[in-house]
Amino acid sequence: MDQKSGSLLAAILTIAAVPVAAQWLNYPTPGIPRLPDGKPDLAAPVPRKPDGRPDLSGIWKGVPRNQNFVRNLGVDLKPGEFPIRPWAEALTAERMTDAGQKEQPPAHCLPPGIPILDAAGAGYPLKIIQEPALVVILYEAMGTFRQVFLDARTLPKDSNPTWMGYSVGRWDGDTLVIDTTGFNGKM
Repeated sequence: MDQKSGSLLAAILTIAAVPVAAQWLNYPTPGIPRLPDGKPDLAAPVPRKPDGRPDLSGIWKGVPRNQNFVRNLGVDLKPGEFPIRPWAEALTAERMTDAGQKEQPPAHCLPPGIPILDAAGAGYPLKIIQEPALVVILYEAMGTFRQVFLDARTLPKDSNPTWMGYSVGRWDGDTLVIDTTGFNGKM
């Protein structure tokens, strides 16, 4: 599996693992369909931007279907269904040990990175700001942000490694597909 395919699969699994669950109830977002009791109507039609795309703007907090997604995005996959390179499998095994957990970035007040910040297990809400050529994700945890460029640019061949990587997105029908590269490898 090449890096781009791996990034795409990771993005899809991350999004699938984080269903919509809440908004800030004390400061309701205008325009959100509501039930008679004031709670957001999650069965209402998807809000749309003027260009017809789904409007992801707002405050989100996921509810995990499975807390294990925080540690292993492929937890529900059968062996061999998600090929993992031997070096990555060894690194994952090391990071699952007690010593490995102590070296995780959050243990040193460093950003947890993706997919941890996107996973519901992170426990913090995030805010999405959606424009036609850019999606910005503001994470409450550690004041971290992520930019997803939607202006048809390609991923850089040699990007400057960062915690959040470098992301470009495209719409496939109503699905926002995000490819990311350039992680610093510390998460």
